[in-house]
Order: sequence, then C-alpha cells, then structure tokens
Amino acid sequence: MEKGNLYLVATPIGNLEDITFRAINVLKEVDLIAAEDTRHTLKLLNHFEISKPLISYYKQIEKSKSDVLIPKLLSGKNIAIVSDAGAPGISDPGEEIVKNAIKNGIRVIPIPGACAFVNALIASGLDTKEFCFIGFLSAQKKEKKDKLEELKYETKTLIFYEAPHKLLGTLSTICEIFGDREVVLARELTKIHEEFIRGKISEVLEKLQEPKGEFVLLVKGNDISKQDLNIENLNKMSLEEHYKYYEEKSLEKKEIIKQIAKDRKINKNEVYKKFLNN
Repeated sequence: MEKGNLYLVATPIGNLEDITFRAINVLKEVDLIAAEDTRHTLKLLNHFEISKPLISYYKQIEKSKSDVLIPKLLSGKNIAIVSDAGAPGISDPGEEIVKNAIKNGIRVIPIPGACAFVNALIASGLDTKEFCFIGFLSAQKKEKKDKLEELKYETKTLIFYEAPHKLLGTLSTICEIFGDREVVLARELTKIHEEFIRGKISEVLEKLQEPKGEFVLLVKGNDISKQDLNIENLNKMSLEEHYKYYEEKSLEKKEIIKQIAKDRKINKNEVYKKFLNN
C-alpha cells in the first residue's frame, strides 16, 4: 500500500490574504487536517469554503496524537498539519510528527507561507545576514536568566517571541544582562495595528505602558564575541601570565607559543625568544 504524505502548511499570521494558492489547494485535497486549535482553523477553512475533517493537535498532546496520525499516513491518508498562525514546528506543534514520519519513511512536504519572525527581521533594520532564532524564553526566572547569559556575547541578531503580559519583565531582564542594547518590537504583524517600535531598551520601556497584541522581539547582537573578549582579556596579561593560561589547559610549549602569537597578532619568533629556551 502506498503511504500518504504529511503536509506542513503555513497559515496567515494575521491578514488572511497572506495564504498561498498552493496552501488552499493542499487543504482542499488532503484527507485530514491536524490543527493546533480546531476552532481557530475552522474559521480559516470556512473563509475559503473548505470542508475537511479536523483533529486537535496542540503542544501538550503532540506526542500521543503523532502516534494516532502515523498509522493513518501509513495506510495512505494525506494529512496537513497547521498551527494557529505561521509555519508548523516554529514555536508551535509539528516537530514530533515530522520526526516520526521520517522514521517511518513518510514523505514530508513543506508548504511555504507567512512566518512572523522572518517578516519582523526583514523590516527591523537590524543585521539580517546572520541571526539566531530563540522563540519563547522559559517562564522560569532562573532558566530565562541562564539562557540570556548564554546569549550575552552572541554577535548575531537575536529573535524572540514573547507574550504581552511578560514583555516588560523580559525587556528589563535582557537590559540587566545585556546592557541597554538596541531592540526592535514588531507588534501585530500583517494586522490593522501593525507597528514597529525601535530604540534602546530603556527608550522602548518608556514607550510601552500596557503591551497588547502579538510581539516579536529582536535584539541587536553584541559588538564583541565571547572569544574576542577572552582574547582581549588575555592580551592585557603579561606574556608570562598568558603562557600560564594555556599551560593550565595542557597545551604543549610549541602550541602555546603559536596561540599567544595569534592572540596578540605578533610574529611568533618574538614569543619563541621569550619561552623556547626556558
């Protein structure tokens, strides 16, 4: 028996006109639609006059429902996964069933469309060459702070999703750990009240009173990486202290000399003269 296909269908993040013709056709043709919120998806389907069986597929039941959907796919049924908005699997359900489908030799077909963080990034004015998408930070304060400490010296543009009632606290915590960095808030993307709020964290906090709507938070990357900072600190040491630092990492003498020369951007012969005969 031929296996069915698993379609990952991106849906509008606000404006219903952002759905693609291909997405509409796939939703019309599949045997079953697995939706993050069936009530929300039903409104979308009704708007485009699509009538299909729906099954609930939200984060908390993702694993158990994947076990239900895989046999259907193996029996030849074509299934579409949709989230409430944007691309399935991006801070939304989808990852679990994709992994299971691949294990079972089921074809996984992405149907491109709207994605909130991509649209926020391209209109942000921040660096788009390299970026790091984090999604939602942990609701636990310690875990949130630990994650931000880990990201403190990331030089790429950082992208987060955040709930409006947590936004002010998250911005304050980022400011505490990162410093008063440049940020962009993309609010209500593609909707009537779409807005971009740009500035230093302190400036943005002054503008925000009671945040409402869906937010994408973008943070300018650090000007200096952790590695560059480490080298900068090493170069403040004496040559002897610099040597001892690498010696404690169990490097051989010749390796240490080469590394010191690289860190200080000097000719290694200068370092050789100091240490080779010691």
